[in-house]
Amino acid sequence: MRVIGGTARSLILVAPEGQGVRPTLDRNKETLFNMLQQRLPSCIFLDIFSGSGAIGIEALSRGANKAYFVESSQDALKCIEQNLKHTKLIDYAHIVKLDYLQALRVLRERELRFDVIFFDPPFNKGFEEKTLRELCSNNLLQEDGLIICECSSNTSFEFMEEFEDFVIYKEKVFKTSKFIFIKKRIIT
Repeated sequence: MRVIGGTARSLILVAPEGQGVRPTLDRNKETLFNMLQQRLPSCIFLDIFSGSGAIGIEALSRGANKAYFVESSQDALKCIEQNLKHTKLIDYAHIVKLDYLQALRVLRERELRFDVIFFDPPFNKGFEEKTLRELCSNNLLQEDGLIICECSSNTSFEFMEEFEDFVIYKEKVFKTSKFIFIKKRIIT
């Protein structure tokens, strides 16, 4: 696993060991960041279920002003810190060492708002809906911001019909996974 582009391009990243971690494939990560390239310069990026921190680090490497990493696993937290030091991006990072629900509430209390929110929860465990409900009710997204969920290609988002203020506007499907792009609905 490596950084694909930007100032830390080609640097190798470490990942936590075990079955609980599933890093985003390099080709999928490259596709994602090609789609995000116009949004990254000077943005505030939130990476939930960070794992190794590879997605937030990629955002920083490509010009994000700050990235917040939400992770509760001690092994993963060590990897995030090690990767941020190795890429020399630690000064632009904030690591939130809490469960994702607690972290989102703390970020709301701090009145933080993000330009891009990315989350890649464990597949097929229902975290997509729980996380989106929390994100959509906590006003963490800038008006023109973007939420991206990486999930199993068979994950249903029918529950999104309940969210009047948010809409899925794009999907990018791969063999076993997909990216779902969500933004605030424009009210005219």
